Amino acid sequence: MTVHLVKMCVGIDDIDELRYWQAKRLKSASDKKLQHVTRNRPKREEELLDGGSIYWVIKGQIRVRQRVIGLEDRVKEDGKPACGLVLDPKLVPTDLRSMRPMQGWRYLEAKDAPRDLRKGDDLGDMPPKLIAELRSLGIL
Repeated sequence: MTVHLVKMCVGIDDIDELRYWQAKRLKSASDKKLQHVTRNRPKREEELLDGGSIYWVIKGQIRVRQRVIGLEDRVKEDGKPACGLVLDPKLVPTDLRSMRPMQGWRYLEAKDAPRDLRKGDDLGDMPPKLIAELRSLGIL
């Protein structure tokens, strides 16, 4: 059974900025793998690697996801153990979902995950808060 992760994307204003920083990180990676390093290794590794994604929270809302394609043991600069979440570089926009601030990451059951945006779902430059409010009213 698939499980996902939810993680705050601190300091990023939109999906394009996340794409920019990840491309820069990937270009400089010696092993040519896009990784996000986290302190703890997910205990539900098998479920995560069975099609799981990391759902990025940008400006208080889940906005995009990336498939997690591997986990690697890493060592942080301070010598402490860590886990590298190996990510598919493709960013998949999702329905917006408000999330409160949190530290680290949280599990997200597949049944509770926001759906991917479909072709034609692009709402242009409409502010995310307005989109969320219109959806909550059943207008979108």
